[in-house]
Amino acid sequence: MSVMGVVVQFLSKPATLAGLVALIGLVAQKKPVEQVISGTLKITVGFLILGGGAGIVTSAIIPLGTLIEKGFGLRGTLPVNGAFVALVQHKFGQQLALILFFGFIVNLIIARLTPLKYVFLTGHHSFFMATVATGVLGLSGLHGWTLVFVGAVIVGFTSVFFPALTSPYMKRITGGDSFVMGHYGTLSYVTAGYLGRFVGNPRESTENLRLPAWAGFLKEPLVAMGAVMAVAYWLAAIAAGPAVTGKFSSDWWPLWSLLQALTFAGGIGVILLGARMILGDTVSAFRGIAQEVVPGARPALDCPTVFPYAPNAVLVGYLCSTLGGLVVLLIQGAAGWTLILPSMPLHFFVGGTAGVFGNATGGWKGAALGGFVNGLLVTLLAGCLSPVLTTLEPALAGNTLGDTDFSVIGLILYWVGKLF
Repeated sequence: MSVMGVVVQFLSKPATLAGLVALIGLVAQKKPVEQVISGTLKITVGFLILGGGAGIVTSAIIPLGTLIEKGFGLRGTLPVNGAFVALVQHKFGQQLALILFFGFIVNLIIARLTPLKYVFLTGHHSFFMATVATGVLGLSGLHGWTLVFVGAVIVGFTSVFFPALTSPYMKRITGGDSFVMGHYGTLSYVTAGYLGRFVGNPRESTENLRLPAWAGFLKEPLVAMGAVMAVAYWLAAIAAGPAVTGKFSSDWWPLWSLLQALTFAGGIGVILLGARMILGDTVSAFRGIAQEVVPGARPALDCPTVFPYAPNAVLVGYLCSTLGGLVVLLIQGAAGWTLILPSMPLHFFVGGTAGVFGNATGGWKGAALGGFVNGLLVTLLAGCLSPVLTTLEPALAGNTLGDTDFSVIGLILYWVGKLF
């Protein structure tokens, strides 16, 4: 288990997993030693840059969610994975490690033997899916090697099934088929791509919108993101009041809000840099995997890798996703259901990606609808899963999971567990 613990550390971190796969691919292509070392390190650094940018964005927008909650008196459950992950690691630590490892092996076997030739490289999402499978099945009564076997099959299957669903839309987004989406917000992404074609025209892309002369500065995506987020922060800060904003910083609140918004934009810039590095090197290194290990395989990569293709759609999707989440929150409150608060990181990463998918099929209208639908889905599904987790383990009361696919798989496993 000590050795397995090290293996799990490699598989659960996108940078080390991608670096390991790149190493295998470059060696399989019989590249010179210096190219193997350089390529492996560049891809690892690219993923670290991507993760660093995501961390900057997350730290910059978490206070916005708090301001909205306090300013408008919202109370409820935040859709984050932390409590569930901690409980599963405590109760089923060994099984979780084995399921993650064998799940990756099952992924490779399926990709080798079937037309679903995708290798899932978003390590932390593989870890979360393994946690969902381990936790729900384990708390439902499955034990030992039966739990490991069933859990590994679920992780391996979802690692190829969900990326396969995104493939047609990824071709529209990227103009090719060099990689697919490897992020468990797939239900939101394919729904956004599917509905986009009914509401708009892809030629009316968010990246081609004509702005008045006075708003010309908004043509630069990072400037537009900073400006829009500054307005959002100022409004939320006014609603929350000085007492709340003062808990985050002693600076004058309009200045603090502006700096948070610009930090958010800076984080996006870092994400775009990391995404371009990954796209430039991972696909090249992956040819070795595709030629020697899993013929015809394509990498399934994290959601920010599509951000460079439509940065404005990311912002549109994020804002509309937040709006959709607030709409469902009002419905949940009126119906007496579990209230799911808006998680800013969730709405940004999943809602923003849904905006890119919707934009690819329906232009700016598709981006807006895609983001809005994501807000509806993540909030509704998280609300449905919360009482299920409480039923399985009373200590999980008031907790739920985030991304749509985790909720869907969690609900399916719960009901299957009840049947058997």
